[in-house]
Amino acid sequence: MRRVDAGGAEAVSLRELAGELGVSRAAPYRHFADREALLAAVAARGFETLIASYETALRSPGDGLAKLRALNAAFFEFATRRPGLYQLMFASEFLRGDRPPAMLAPLAGTAYRLLWEAVGGAYPGESEAQVKARTVIMVSTAHGFLDLERAGRFKPFMYEPLSRSDLVDAVMRAAIGEGVPPEPDAPPT
Repeated sequence: MRRVDAGGAEAVSLRELAGELGVSRAAPYRHFADREALLAAVAARGFETLIASYETALRSPGDGLAKLRALNAAFFEFATRRPGLYQLMFASEFLRGDRPPAMLAPLAGTAYRLLWEAVGGAYPGESEAQVKARTVIMVSTAHGFLDLERAGRFKPFMYEPLSRSDLVDAVMRAAIGEGVPPEPDAPPT
């Protein structure tokens, strides 16, 4: 996982991994059929970590909206702290197509289900269709921001005097339907 965190999936080689671990070049193949199987296992561990963060957020104090904020904060924390793993989990080919790796699909589904439940808990009066629409909007907003940020598309003139924390807060608020936060010294509405 350290290699993925540091350099993304491209940084992972079974041959180099074997050398790093001081085992024969054939040793990793006793556990993984190929590099893709190893990467799928790493992505699965990432989803397990994300699910644990989501479950912690859902047990946090407060109402449904507070829990959804905590879940979003956990997601942004994970994606920021583990960018290579985030990319492997959400931008790789693993979850595309009809046959994702057997170990990965249930975990990705669980992560999404927890997210969907958090949105439903924040907006209990809404229909299933409305909750699903909010969830897709939230996911699209969060991933879009992270992808643009990772690509270096946000230039200082675009966000100053806001900090990254301010930007993440604004994106999360917009993603869950709370809108843009007020000016720091503006009176509450």
